[in-house]
Amino acid sequence: MVDCGLTNLAVCLPEKFLSYIAQALSLGIEPILKIIHYLLTEPVNINALYPIWAIMVYVISLFYGLFFLFSGVNFIISGYDSAKRENAKAWIRNVVLMVLFVQASFLLYNLILEIASLLTTGVIELINPNFFLLTVDNITNFGLQFLLLVPYLATLVLTILMLGLRYLVVVCGVLFFPLALFLYFIPPLQSYGKLILNITLMAIFVTFLDALLLLAASQLVNVGIFANYKIVLVTSAFLSTNVFMIVLLIFAIVKAVSGVLNSDVGRGVKMAVKYFV
Repeated sequence: MVDCGLTNLAVCLPEKFLSYIAQALSLGIEPILKIIHYLLTEPVNINALYPIWAIMVYVISLFYGLFFLFSGVNFIISGYDSAKRENAKAWIRNVVLMVLFVQASFLLYNLILEIASLLTTGVIELINPNFFLLTVDNITNFGLQFLLLVPYLATLVLTILMLGLRYLVVVCGVLFFPLALFLYFIPPLQSYGKLILNITLMAIFVTFLDALLLLAASQLVNVGIFANYKIVLVTSAFLSTNVFMIVLLIFAIVKAVSGVLNSDVGRGVKMAVKYFV
């Protein structure tokens, strides 16, 4: 941006006019960007679901005594069979770990959310805020920004919807987290615990990966060949984060379901289905 003077009015006035238009349009974009920034960086508030989490843990705790009894009986009747004794010890160890992790699952889940938020915030702060706004860097870039403004706004709205859905999944995840830990420490049901953990952890940390994509796109602006296409880069970056979230969710579900089907329980279910069919 050049300073206005009598000798450069022909250049300065059009530039000032374009800058004014860019700032006016950016004012309409900033509230949307603030919502996206909040959904990306702020830890998900799960405190409202604490009473429901407490009920879930209370129901799960009813099984602790049964598992301790089962483990103890297995240890007693194992006799001199080393394999059975080791299996009984493994069950006792799993039950102890189950009790510790399930009872502390709310604090553990909140800690994971805080870590994910700190990682995402650290990456987002490395991005120049002007990367997301309309600027008058050059006439080519401004023209593209004006032409692609509507697709950019539509992409931002879609990003809010995707991040909002992710926020909802993470909030509900605190209710399933103790169940996932409970199932994880039961060898026959471990694959089901992994299924829930995979989906939950993916939903928590996907914003960190989104932030990395946005950072990479913002750095490309400094490369000469991409300098005139900032609006294309930022729109593509947000679209990529949306696609990335969908692909990661599908991958986590497919991987976890595959683990379930390959487990002993899954194979038993498949055999039962084949029998009835």
